[in-house]
Amino acid sequence: MPVYSISHVENVRVCVVMVGLPARGKSLISQKIVRYLSWLSIKSRCFNVGSYRREIAKDAVIDAEFFDPLNTEGLHYRQQAIDAAIFDMMKWFTEENGVVGILDATNSTRKRREMILRLCRENHIEPLFLESWCNDKELILQNIADVKTTSPDYIKTPNDIATQDFLKRIEFYETVYETMDTAKDANLTFIKLVNVNSQIVLNRIETYLESRIVYYVMNLHIKPRSIWLSRHGESEFNLTGQIGGDANLSERGWRYAKKLPDLVLKSLGEELKHTNLTVWTSTLKRTQQTASFLPYKKLQWKALDELDAGECDGMTYEEIEERFPDDFKARDDDKYEYRYRGGESYRDIVIRLEPIIMELERQENILIITHQAVLRCLYAYFMNVPQEESPWMSIPLHTLIKLEPRAYSTLVTRIKADIPAVSTYKEKGTSQLGEAKTGELIFKSRDLINNSEEAL
Repeated sequence: MPVYSISHVENVRVCVVMVGLPARGKSLISQKIVRYLSWLSIKSRCFNVGSYRREIAKDAVIDAEFFDPLNTEGLHYRQQAIDAAIFDMMKWFTEENGVVGILDATNSTRKRREMILRLCRENHIEPLFLESWCNDKELILQNIADVKTTSPDYIKTPNDIATQDFLKRIEFYETVYETMDTAKDANLTFIKLVNVNSQIVLNRIETYLESRIVYYVMNLHIKPRSIWLSRHGESEFNLTGQIGGDANLSERGWRYAKKLPDLVLKSLGEELKHTNLTVWTSTLKRTQQTASFLPYKKLQWKALDELDAGECDGMTYEEIEERFPDDFKARDDDKYEYRYRGGESYRDIVIRLEPIIMELERQENILIITHQAVLRCLYAYFMNVPQEESPWMSIPLHTLIKLEPRAYSTLVTRIKADIPAVSTYKEKGTSQLGEAKTGELIFKSRDLINNSEEAL
């Protein structure tokens, strides 16, 4: 069962219709909503009209003039793109039992929005319009910098030319743009974010699912920021293969703790080395010991504690397999849903991590030092990894992971400390720890943190 059985309780399907000029963070917000709802086991998907346009008009010259309202060829391609995106979204709702579809486009005019509204109503789908309105020039330029480095439209375009072209594109959209208005659009369900979240206008929010989306977007910001993740250093329980507990760091774990400030500084770089960084840890000793040499503000979160192994706390996997063979097999068969006797499941972790996610979205630069299962759940959120796969991801000890959420993707970098540590990864079907060096295992372990890697 999903964490929130919304689709069953209300029988509601929602189409989130993004509204806003280019460089207002719409794609970033769209991806965040999909990640959040999917993380809560609510079936969600984003339909980005720009991706459809790039495929349909792949032989056309895509520059600012393409978006001129008087460019009939550009209008033709763009209409085809929105039609294809809507067709696929409706098919997804019907054939795949989708719950929340997000139509990511400018949807600049009331005429366009009325067409989408009518189509949703005819198919018994609730439309929720979400406008990102912004006149903060600094923020717009930051978003343009993000788009020009991550959007497929500007892969081979020099930065200064890309910026000027994008500004011209925005000017064309401004000539026809109609913002959401509580008087003119009084009958619509909509959220209007003014300069990200300096002001939020809500209109006719009626269902529980809509209120969940509102709650989430009210905590968002779209300013560039980074999040660092690290497991605690190697612990004494890691050396013996025991799970859970509140063990101290091993000798090598303490070496990692002493090395961690250098890893963080290397990851920050000269530009950001004086930035405000806050360290979050669990309440367990091994995370606090790992953070002890970091010269930053620290906060403890009970929600970041490791998965509670219940009756199996302090046991090795070999002992669990011998004492509880049926439980051992059941956990391998469905690791995400399996709950230890008197303990927790991965799904339970997701539920208790939701306040952490909300606070993370409000913050700018955070370093989280926590535990293997918790990091798997957090990483699954940021990278939109299917929940059933998240418990099998490989997240090794003595590695600092940097995540940079962007409009079209999350950039990932990991810095490995040159300090050995045992592997605590348990492959499916065995009680032994450690990862075999085979292509099959790499796939099964879902070691997705591989965009770039370096040792220090």
